[in-house]
Amino acid sequence: MFQIGLVGNPNSGKSSLFNALTGLNQKVGNFPGVTVDKKTGQSFLSEGLAASIIDLPGTYSLYPRRGDEWVTYKVLMGQDPDVQLDMLILLADASNLKRNLLFVSQIIDLKIPVVVALTMMDLARSKGIEIDIEGLERELGVPVVAVNPRKNKGIPALKKVMEAMAKQQYKAPLRDFIGNRELSPEAVDQVKELVSGLSDYKAIHYLINHENFSLTDKLQASIEATEKNTQFNPTKTQAEEIMQRYVRIKGIMQQTISEPDPLHKSLLTEKLDNLLIHRVWGYLILLAVLFLLFQSVFLIAQYPMDAIEWSFGSFGSWVSGILPNSWWSDLLVNGLIAGLSGILVFVPQIMILFGLITILEDTGYMARISFLTDKLMRKVGLNGKSVMPMISAFACAVPAIMSARNIENKKERLLTILVTPLMSCSARLPVFTILIALVIPQEKVWGLVSLQGLVMMGLYLLGIVMAMLVAWVAKWFIHNKEKSFFILELPMYRAPRWKNIFTTMVQKARIFVTDAGKVIMVISLLLWALSSYGPGDRMEKVETEYAVLKKNQPDRVQELDREESAAKLANSYAGILGKSLEPVIEPLGYDWKIGIALITSFAAREVFVGTMATLYSVGDSDDDSGLLLREKMQLARKRDGTPVYTLATGLSLMVFYVLAMQCMSTLAVVKRETRSWKWPVIQLVYMTALAYLMSLLVYKIFV
Repeated sequence: MFQIGLVGNPNSGKSSLFNALTGLNQKVGNFPGVTVDKKTGQSFLSEGLAASIIDLPGTYSLYPRRGDEWVTYKVLMGQDPDVQLDMLILLADASNLKRNLLFVSQIIDLKIPVVVALTMMDLARSKGIEIDIEGLERELGVPVVAVNPRKNKGIPALKKVMEAMAKQQYKAPLRDFIGNRELSPEAVDQVKELVSGLSDYKAIHYLINHENFSLTDKLQASIEATEKNTQFNPTKTQAEEIMQRYVRIKGIMQQTISEPDPLHKSLLTEKLDNLLIHRVWGYLILLAVLFLLFQSVFLIAQYPMDAIEWSFGSFGSWVSGILPNSWWSDLLVNGLIAGLSGILVFVPQIMILFGLITILEDTGYMARISFLTDKLMRKVGLNGKSVMPMISAFACAVPAIMSARNIENKKERLLTILVTPLMSCSARLPVFTILIALVIPQEKVWGLVSLQGLVMMGLYLLGIVMAMLVAWVAKWFIHNKEKSFFILELPMYRAPRWKNIFTTMVQKARIFVTDAGKVIMVISLLLWALSSYGPGDRMEKVETEYAVLKKNQPDRVQELDREESAAKLANSYAGILGKSLEPVIEPLGYDWKIGIALITSFAAREVFVGTMATLYSVGDSDDDSGLLLREKMQLARKRDGTPVYTLATGLSLMVFYVLAMQCMSTLAVVKRETRSWKWPVIQLVYMTALAYLMSLLVYKIFV
């Protein structure tokens, strides 16, 4: 099967083309020895002719700096034993062709068969740019095809060219884009004698980066000797090469591309950027955007959430009424149905949150957020590129930590990984929602703004502020002399792709229900068992004691039923586990039931709600089985008769969940990214200590 590499600058439409070519025939792994994603897929170029498409990480040139750029570079240099490319599809942004042509010219000189796929043609036309594709093809000496992967345009024409290349009807151009040999003739000739089959340009890269290649010791020594004997200067050679390339690129653009006079063009993007990345208005607009995002999550989702809660409450009461009083009916109502309710009730909020974040990314505003926050980030030891992982962590910390790979500076990357879990991920959303509903009244501030929405935004801002403080403190303990640069391409503003947004919302909801839902359901059923049974004959003693009391006091049967349920729960395995933890968490205002939830939610934070649903359903009498979980939690009392969920306890618990590291998956991915257990352990210790101390402070303030 042919191996075809997909390469191009970042933001050139590579992922869209990969999806258009491969459809559902995709799989994701890792490149050997590194944590960079390796996306591969199968594409049928024609009947009976299949190709393996490899989506290589985006890069601006053949002079790599980041880890993911080195992966692409080594593949193109033939240094990856698992990937031996037969041809390349090189994506070039038609709206920014001068910059893209630098990479195109470098690839051409590697002498790998390549087809240039021109993307963003609609954007180029909107800028008044006209491209003579046939003339460009003639000047470059390689096939050029205009494509629009978003709308599936140009894909058949691209496949035809790929098929022709597979049948060797196209070959790499014989003439170099520039005179690479003339940059250092003696050194190039000697390296080509040492390594057969190299082009002049690839020989230059062997001279510059041979230390990073998998070569024999003898060959390494020979290339090193060549460098010294010929007085090869890598920096000077690279500078001369780039200058020569841009001279030729300028000539090609003059012959094949018609651009409007830059003095007369006034783009919407420029006008918007004057406002959205303004040194004052930009920050105010950013705060307004975040405010609207969290208000929308809370207000829009309220109606479907109420409907789901009511449906499960009614269904649970109906099932409880028609089934006999036995262990299996109790398992069905208080284990299965209660657990399922705890999963599905938060799907509307998760869908809305992911939908809004996708809109910010699709429109191009997310990149502006990185630009705006770079100055602030540098003061605490991070840079603007840290913002993208941190904002992504509002959805989930696991992919957010993995996305920190594009931060070149090792210290800034490590700091980003250490503080990213402090961002309030979607798994915390169910916890915040139920606690806010319990202790924060449904009131309007100034008659317009939801108080509950303000508290929700405050919790998210708390995570951001604490992340900044932790990064500022940690930067003094992590030493690295490597210089940091922040280079960011601001994409054009574009209308959001509503199909993409809807697909993302459905996918994230499905992932939550299937992945997190499995964990919640298993723990709900396990908790039902732990809550329904106890060691030895404890449960039997409680039943015997209350049977006598009911017989002697028939007028108190209903009250004694409640007391019996509470006593059984206290003597169950779950009760014993929670009570053993109670002395540690009592200063925070928590009872033993909350203690059980803190333990179980280490598997996944959203399990807190399923745990509460199970514990309070098991602990209630049949008469209360139809009550909503929030109402049951509001009725909960401590030993002294005071409510469990006061304002102080609720706020303390919310702060604990903002700051605590309660996610096994996050710890596992931090270990994978840092290749050490040192940093996940440090993360677990500092976040748990911070959560405990801040929760204690909040409880003492509001009690």
